Amino acid sequence: MTAFSSQLLDGIEFAAELLREARHAVILTGAGLSTPSGIPDFRSEGTGLWANDQPLEVASLLTFRTHPEEFFNWFRPLVGQIFNAKPNAAHLALAQLEAGGFLQSVITQNIDMLHHKAGSNRVMELHGTLRTLSCTQCYRQFGYENYLPAFVENGKIPHCPVCAALLKPDVILFGEQLPQLKLMEAQREARKCDLMIVIGSSLEVLPVAGLPMQSIDRGAHLIIINNSATYLNVRADIVLPEDVARIIPAIAERVLHDKPKHKVN
Repeated sequence: MTAFSSQLLDGIEFAAELLREARHAVILTGAGLSTPSGIPDFRSEGTGLWANDQPLEVASLLTFRTHPEEFFNWFRPLVGQIFNAKPNAAHLALAQLEAGGFLQSVITQNIDMLHHKAGSNRVMELHGTLRTLSCTQCYRQFGYENYLPAFVENGKIPHCPVCAALLKPDVILFGEQLPQLKLMEAQREARKCDLMIVIGSSLEVLPVAGLPMQSIDRGAHLIIINNSATYLNVRADIVLPEDVARIIPAIAERVLHDKPKHKVN
């Protein structure tokens, strides 16, 4: 069993009680949830995706349209890391909480498919997904299976089997709008929930960063589990700056198997 300090144990117990007593709990996840699975986040010094690259130069819609080879050269190692990654203990614990009826939905900034691999069902991927690609000419959509594995293995840039135009992975690049229907769904969840749990997100990228504010402005509780501070730490019921792969399974264990200590107001 993982050893925790007495102060951290109190925080785990309190977070578990908030989750156990919630009627409609929503999770918002960012890149920090997947770093234990070997997928780099964006801003960590020395290891983040933007430590050595300028995002507007390599991960923008403009670069994709004007210099697709440059985009795909940058994208290839990241796709390889994602395909080789497995859900970590935090992903699995969140799926168990959903299956147990304690979580109603997951809103994620991640494109890595790990929530789905772990068994979560209601997942809103606001920054897109690698599960599909879309043709830039005829707009047909295709599953990744016949394209991205070959791209990772030998660098073959994916093209449409119908019109031969370039296929774009359905991830949101700089300069693109978020999928509006999914964003509206996420906003409805944020306004509806009575508990929002932010996991592994620095809450620096709008409009997703504004979702927790919509929740707490309507009286919801807020839990933040992230190594770095966010602009909403001062508004949170509790902040746990701990390893997500340790802390979330510990919270889930108490929610799923322990009896409540007292009622949360």
